[in-house]
Amino acid sequence: MVAAFWDLLRSGELITHIAQSVRRSVLGFSLGLLVSVPLGLLIGWFPRFEELVDPLLQTFRQTSTLALFPVFILFFGIGEVSKVAIIFWGVQWAILLNTIAGVKNVDPLLIKAARSMGTSSLEIFIKVIVPAAVPSIFTGVRLSATTSILILIAAEMMGANSGLGFLLYDSEVKYKIPTMYAAIMSMSLLGLILNYTLVGIEKRITHWK
Repeated sequence: MVAAFWDLLRSGELITHIAQSVRRSVLGFSLGLLVSVPLGLLIGWFPRFEELVDPLLQTFRQTSTLALFPVFILFFGIGEVSKVAIIFWGVQWAILLNTIAGVKNVDPLLIKAARSMGTSSLEIFIKVIVPAAVPSIFTGVRLSATTSILILIAAEMMGANSGLGFLLYDSEVKYKIPTMYAAIMSMSLLGLILNYTLVGIEKRITHWK
């Protein structure tokens, strides 16, 4: 396994597959982040808005992401768009729910103290609610980052000609066992690096805790 990993790394093949997987994962994850964080802040801050959209969100959340992959292929084809779209769909739920929880769990004393000083609702939202919700948001981000890799690997196994998922499936079909384990080891290392990168970013942003 180690020898196969080194051979793939030395030939550049492994770097190519990792780069493709990371590109797809980052793009889908970033799109999910851009949608789920603002939406979660709004849902958590406005109870009436939550009552309106919660049934629809709960329905979508309970639907298996990978079960929808054929639907995404039907609409977007078997190329890059469908892979990015399925990652976008799958990663946003953990971020969304943790963002909502972060907003709702802000210490009421902070809000009362801000209101007692004549702070407007918009300023409270920007200067109190959002910063206080950041730790919870990052919890969702870390969960979703791992999810994005898992979803992508499954998507690449079902329809791709590059990426770690493709490498894993191709080596399995061709019975290249050492290469298969090298691909699995690469996925684990990628997830580990991603997790600790996000932990480092979280510590820098939330150092005030």
